[in-house]
Amino acid sequence: MPFISQNHRQSDYSLFSSSCPIVIDNGGSYFRIGWAGETDPRIIFRNIVQRPRHKTTGETVTIVGDHDPALLKYFDCTRSGPRSAFDSNVVYQFEIMEYILDFGFDRLGADQSEIDHPVLITECACNPVQSRSKMAELLFESYGVPSVAFGVDAAFSYKYNQQLGFCDPNGLAISSGFTTSHVVPFVNGEPVYEACCRTNVGGYHVTDYLKQLLSLKYPHHMSRLTWEKVEDLKMEHCYIAPDYASEVRLFQKGAKEAEEKTRCWQLPWTPTPVEELPSEEEIARKQALKERQGQRLREMAEAKRSSRINELENESKGLEFLLQQLKHVEENDIPSFLAETGYVSKQEIESALAKVTQSLKKAKGEQIESEEKMDSSTAEKYTLINTPDDMLTPEQLKEKRKQLFLKTTSEGRQRAKQKRFEEELERERLNKQDEEKRLENPELYLQQLRTKHTELSEKVEQRKRLKTNGSHTNGNNNMSGGVGRGERLNAAQKERMRLLTTAAFDRGKGEDTFGIKDEDWQLYKLMSKDNDDDDEGQDEDEAELTRISSRLRDIDPTFVSKSELGSSVSEVPRLRPLTKEDFQIVLGVERFRCPEILFHPNLIGIDQAGLDEMAGVSIRRSPSKSQDLEENITNSILLTGGSCLFPGMDKRLEAGIRTIRPCGAPIKVIRASDPILDAWRGAAAYAAAMQFPQQTFSKMDYYEKGEDWLRRYQLRYTL
Repeated sequence: MPFISQNHRQSDYSLFSSSCPIVIDNGGSYFRIGWAGETDPRIIFRNIVQRPRHKTTGETVTIVGDHDPALLKYFDCTRSGPRSAFDSNVVYQFEIMEYILDFGFDRLGADQSEIDHPVLITECACNPVQSRSKMAELLFESYGVPSVAFGVDAAFSYKYNQQLGFCDPNGLAISSGFTTSHVVPFVNGEPVYEACCRTNVGGYHVTDYLKQLLSLKYPHHMSRLTWEKVEDLKMEHCYIAPDYASEVRLFQKGAKEAEEKTRCWQLPWTPTPVEELPSEEEIARKQALKERQGQRLREMAEAKRSSRINELENESKGLEFLLQQLKHVEENDIPSFLAETGYVSKQEIESALAKVTQSLKKAKGEQIESEEKMDSSTAEKYTLINTPDDMLTPEQLKEKRKQLFLKTTSEGRQRAKQKRFEEELERERLNKQDEEKRLENPELYLQQLRTKHTELSEKVEQRKRLKTNGSHTNGNNNMSGGVGRGERLNAAQKERMRLLTTAAFDRGKGEDTFGIKDEDWQLYKLMSKDNDDDDEGQDEDEAELTRISSRLRDIDPTFVSKSELGSSVSEVPRLRPLTKEDFQIVLGVERFRCPEILFHPNLIGIDQAGLDEMAGVSIRRSPSKSQDLEENITNSILLTGGSCLFPGMDKRLEAGIRTIRPCGAPIKVIRASDPILDAWRGAAAYAAAMQFPQQTFSKMDYYEKGEDWLRRYQLRYTL
């Protein structure tokens, strides 16, 4: 389970005397502060600072520790992420550290600007003197602390568990924290810093590695894989494998044990709504509505048709009345009479009457006379076609060319229509014959049709292949398909090239006499591209293949042509509806692969030693003056720190240390009573002792001796 922050402001700060020390566990992940002698810290929060801008006012605010996600909608956090004062467990950003200390002292209940209590603050093993001196300067100058003591968190945790009876005076403290891991040997209850080891791998790297693996495995759920959620998944599901290689092989085989060790995180998912079939009442209602709409459209169409018929009838009567009046008009008055009506000639009025009559019959649904019969009435349009050109004026010549073009176009349309009609009749006849053959013997008909389809397909494919690549064999028995220009030509094209070459050769011999004889011009006919007999019937074969394929699809549902088979391979797969399984994050091999970097940092590219190897190095470095002390140092190995909470850590570490120790050496690996809070509890118990003031570094010492004296400062943990 994730750690819960406690940052409610305390109200009993004034009840503690000025001699009561304040204990601070300044960890890389969490900041814990409380009073000496108590069992639990008062304030716990994330050791991070974030400074976003307000979206409305643009004012920069400072957020220390955990923040409420509901407040982020008011702030712009895109330009400012969480920042830590640590670099590999060493404080180097003291501006951020000042924000954290301000927030910690304020939550503890301190109202005044000066802190009149001694402070015991933890640090990492072998902390650089520059970081220690800057921390002392910050506490003395900014907060007016009377005295400061610095201690190692792993040592306080070891001493606390020694008081509980879990550890011996001689042993090892293996502390795996947020960004680093330390191994500190203890001899006679005191840490030996000359023999300690450190690796820059911790819980941060485990979480980051797990986040990378899940992001690569589920790229479409990257927005859900936040740092906080991945941290929770790590704490809840990750474990240390007793044997990494055998565990990997177990998951590779996909055995039942691997399925039992697999965990699943279900993301929020809403099933796709299933469309329910409409009821009979709904179908009847829609049908009635559709019928009413159709009836309304029919009524509107009928009204429009009646209005159109009335207009055409009135127009027809007007034209007929105009023709009757024109009969009673004298010959000289006809031009003036026609000028008033808007028509040019009597033929134009008759032509307009014929069009109106035809439109009226069409509107009434009557059968229209064929074009052949109507040609007799429209023949008067082309009155100038048979007239000689020398008897016509220039305007009449233009009109004659126009009439000739219209007549030719009309005749061409009529011929094309007649050709289409004949082709349709021929197609119907062939279909009727095919249907009769199929009914006589369906199996034989289908077999013959398939055979013909195969032959035509091979013929068309071979023609296309020869047209592009030429023959695959030549005189040199070249089977590679790489052919020259001459081998890609058919017989007619080769003959044409021979004639052109011969003509050019004869012309180059001497005087050019080509064309004197009539036989010379026959060469053009021989070289004409229209004489290519090889391509005749290609279009007919392809059309026949298309017709047979369509026929096969009609009578055989299982038939698939080669072209359709080839196109189906490149089709884009259809999107299926998302299911519940698409919104699941499955944790399999990642459960033990990510914590494995604590023992093999090279998995993430860090060329350093793992926890078991560091324990062996510290044992060899420890000043063991007797064989009993060297053997007993592995009889008390304490695991502390947040990254030691993984299940199986103690067994894996014991197995790793046993491989580097002599046979029969006593090895005992125990986990701290509380790997998270034991460091603060040990420091609180140490600060409550009467001898604690003798181990502090006072403000007077700071002003007299300076920061460099802190280089020789060392806390004694055995009082």
